[in-house]
Amino acid sequence: MRRLIALLCLVIIGLSVWQLEADRAGLTITPLPVEGGTPATLFLRDGAGTAPVVVIAHGFAGSRQLMEPFALTLAQAGYVVASFDFEGHGRNPRPMSGDVSTIDGTTRLLMEETARVARAALAHPRADGRLAYLGHSMASDVVVRQSLDSPPGDAVIAISMFSEAVSADAPPNLLVIAGEWETMLAEEAIKALRLADPQANPGEVVGDPAHGTGRRAVIAPMVEHVGVLYSATALNAARDWLDASFGRDSAGPVAQRGGWIAALLLATVGLAWPLARWLPAGTGPALPPLSAGRVLVAALAPALSVPLALAPFEIRVLPVLVADYLVLHLGLYGLMTLALLWYWGQLHGQFPKRIWWIAAAVAIFGIAVLGGAIDRYVASFLPHAGRMVIIAGLALGAMPFLLADGILTEGGKARLWRVVLVRVAFLGSLGLAVALNFSALFFLLIILPVIVLFFLLFGTMSGWVGRRTGLPAAGGLGLGLVLAWALGVTFPMFDAAAF
Repeated sequence: MRRLIALLCLVIIGLSVWQLEADRAGLTITPLPVEGGTPATLFLRDGAGTAPVVVIAHGFAGSRQLMEPFALTLAQAGYVVASFDFEGHGRNPRPMSGDVSTIDGTTRLLMEETARVARAALAHPRADGRLAYLGHSMASDVVVRQSLDSPPGDAVIAISMFSEAVSADAPPNLLVIAGEWETMLAEEAIKALRLADPQANPGEVVGDPAHGTGRRAVIAPMVEHVGVLYSATALNAARDWLDASFGRDSAGPVAQRGGWIAALLLATVGLAWPLARWLPAGTGPALPPLSAGRVLVAALAPALSVPLALAPFEIRVLPVLVADYLVLHLGLYGLMTLALLWYWGQLHGQFPKRIWWIAAAVAIFGIAVLGGAIDRYVASFLPHAGRMVIIAGLALGAMPFLLADGILTEGGKARLWRVVLVRVAFLGSLGLAVALNFSALFFLLIILPVIVLFFLLFGTMSGWVGRRTGLPAAGGLGLGLVLAWALGVTFPMFDAAAF
């Protein structure tokens, strides 16, 4: 059975990679040198003539990879496409800086970086001098404002937009796209449309894109803040808007990558099951069972006490927003849980010699195999050297936390109510921390979906390892490194002196 499942997963992985790589067929994709060293990528269709430049900017905690559906679609349509990593994001080693509370602070610095990328792309021999900006979420405000600066944009596509810089007639040729399930931002899209025409409805075109007066709002069905980037509705609307703005009639495939990316990641996770079955089998130590009352104490005591204990303190050492707090929260949470488990005799026999190489195998699979697929097709996962210190710091908290989580949930053997209780209690603990200090910790809210996804994907794999080897601590230790890595490469780097 395990050989059959392994073969099936490998077939799905191979087919998914083949389909995803096919989106790049006929394109030349090369680094774009940019003043100041901003990492940028240039996408050109082979054999195409001169064309307008489209500068693509990602949102907060994003990277170039996340915007590839638009980059590939517009490049296949013949546009000269430049995508880049903002400072503090992806492969960009320079941290974000400036005052985040003012337009002339961090926003101005991001605008200047966008302008440098635009100038570099406009200098390419294939550029015909016309320019469009496309930005998602945080970058929607950046590209709206930059289009009114220098170099100015002839068209703007703002995805999941919130910007106070939009007026009845600026920026020129504005297309606003939002997902149906991001309700507030969908309302903002309609609001921007009705600044130009109070009677207009989503999907209608106001003004004339050929004369620089066009405006349109598109609501992509059944998608949210990230799913909108993979929506065929959004991709087609972006290409059609640029064609209308620049008087072009483009052809070429639309990079509908979401389904294949999901298949790739699920098959890669699925591959972990037969690999876990090849690990040496074990039954684990004979331990006294934990009563429901003790499980409740172990789940809720740290969930309530850790955010209350840390609320008075504010520490900034690591150059990543809220990373210092996360290290302390994860580490103290894990140590308190481990102390209770030790007191109840649950740590005896949990650390035989073989645990270390099994934990290393879990970490390697999560970081190199699954992480490699994520880095190629989803978002930046391979760090530059400056992030290694951040990953090491996060590991000091993540490893004891997930070690305790693995033992408390018995490496996947515990009943479902127990697993759900343990994980929900931790998520609630982070929520309580935010409530106690919203101004300093509201960025933790962005982590919550990441943690949920982590538990679903990596927690499932850890359960397979724990049930096979009888060593729940092995999966916990390995996943601690994976979680530290995932958080360390995802969150933007900030210049601590700026805050």
